[in-house]
Amino acid sequence: MHETTRDALRRSLGTPARRWLLAGTLLAGLLCAVALVTAAAPADRTFAALSDTVQSLTSVLTPLFGILLVHDLRRAPTAVGVAPMVLAVLLPAVVIGVVGVLICAATLALTPAAVADEPWRHAGTVAVGSVLVQIVAGLVGTGLGLLLRSTVVAFLATIVLPLGLFGLLGAVDALRPAQPWLTPLGSVRNLLSGEMSVLRWAQWLCVLLIWGVGLNAVGAAVLGRRGR
Repeated sequence: MHETTRDALRRSLGTPARRWLLAGTLLAGLLCAVALVTAAAPADRTFAALSDTVQSLTSVLTPLFGILLVHDLRRAPTAVGVAPMVLAVLLPAVVIGVVGVLICAATLALTPAAVADEPWRHAGTVAVGSVLVQIVAGLVGTGLGLLLRSTVVAFLATIVLPLGLFGLLGAVDALRPAQPWLTPLGSVRNLLSGEMSVLRWAQWLCVLLIWGVGLNAVGAAVLGRRGR
């Protein structure tokens, strides 16, 4: 592994502030899971339903790790490649996704109340989808972090732009089918439902290419032109 990649991986969770951010993100997911199993009707107490809300909530904060890594890139005294920073965001993203899966599974298993008839339906697919949701969220953070200098503006953009596009497409009946092809939220709903098909996997791949690969490629090009 290249030295800058190792450095970037260490930096992704290497400061107390980022470890606190990770802990706060996971705590929010835990509190959300407990609240859901407490308040939800038995029919809604399923692993998929829990994961849908918990992973969606925590994915709001996951892009911040990518934005902070890009901030490190700009402050680096020596040349550091963009690729190591983009790869490094996968560490917190995977941690958040995996721990989120464990939180949802433990909360559902330990709930004393009644649950749905098939609470663990599609659990394996939902677990994989949970990690993929967080990976795309982290890559959106690095992409917009590369495009926008302000950490605050970049973070707000990770919320406003995907949700705004989802809303715009949903406002027009003819464009609504494009939501899962063009927006992270559209693919998130599919992944966390667990009901994936070849078509839905293709839709997720399209979202990954647009918001993960494409956004970061454009951001890296813009960064290279203006010199950090």
